[in-house]
Amino acid sequence: MPRSLLTLALLAAGSLCLASFVPALPVQAQEETVLPWTVNIHFENDLFTGTDRNYTNGVKLSLISPDLCSFVESGKLPEWSLPYIAKLPFINNPDPELKRKVEFSLGQNIYTPADIVRHDLIRDDRPYAGWTYFATAFHSRSQARMDTIELQLGMLGPSSFADETQKAVHDLRDLQRPNGWDHQLKNEPGLMAIYERKWQVAPFFSRGAFAMDAITHLGCAVGNIATYANTGFETRLGWNLPDDFGANLIRPAGNTRFSAKQQRGGYLFAALNSRAVLQDIFLDGNTFAHSHSVSKKPFVADLAGGAALYFKQFKLTWTQILRTSEFDGQPDNHSFGSLTLSFFF
Repeated sequence: MPRSLLTLALLAAGSLCLASFVPALPVQAQEETVLPWTVNIHFENDLFTGTDRNYTNGVKLSLISPDLCSFVESGKLPEWSLPYIAKLPFINNPDPELKRKVEFSLGQNIYTPADIVRHDLIRDDRPYAGWTYFATAFHSRSQARMDTIELQLGMLGPSSFADETQKAVHDLRDLQRPNGWDHQLKNEPGLMAIYERKWQVAPFFSRGAFAMDAITHLGCAVGNIATYANTGFETRLGWNLPDDFGANLIRPAGNTRFSAKQQRGGYLFAALNSRAVLQDIFLDGNTFAHSHSVSKKPFVADLAGGAALYFKQFKLTWTQILRTSEFDGQPDNHSFGSLTLSFFF
């Protein structure tokens, strides 16, 4: 099943790209049937808070398609591609109010112990680990709800090139060189399937363009990289609140997009995401080989706050995250910052 989903997703992407070679529709028809592409560029790092440990860096680039059903109905796709597009999840849902999108992402996460000066194995701290992955996600949304199914496929260990990435960045910025990567987790292919549903609560306070609303979510993930159940909420207060499902963060099913109809505005937000963790390879160690590991905590929570500004086709989001301790012996909670630039074309 995962292979078939990935194949269909790639066919969809190829079809959408080929569509650019088909004669364009009149401008009015395009406006009626085509919504813009979305690009999200994520950067997360604990240097925002003056530390260099635990989840120390994350980068992610994602591309989210326009509404697939609008493309199918627009006549811009090659005829041969339509039977394949019709097999994608959610496409055959008869509800005309639903919008369906496909997302492609490429990312890398880096994890280190607190003391990166030491060359020896630090047994009472988390392992060095890197995770480089490709992800495909399918989003189906109505006015008040969005469902996301995501599949992540990647490599853990030296083949993730997290070692080289961190050393290159530290050398470039003249920071302390990390010396313990010889003890990182071993090579292992990783696969994770994620489902999450988000609900948008109608504004419970509004005065003209100024309003306050809330978003809740419930989801789960299964795979050798991580297995967990999660839930949480976000509340936003600001001017011209966007028609989306909350802040973008580097986490499975964490991406959303806002409507291009709202061209300027901004808001402050606070959010909570809690996880009941059954498996976390970055703490539990390799699945099929002996490796360093620590005793993880079964419950972890992220408390986040930040601000977002958007103008025309651009949106910039800053988030500060406080993560509760993830393993026994971790001396304190961990904090890191996140910047996301989104734009539409």
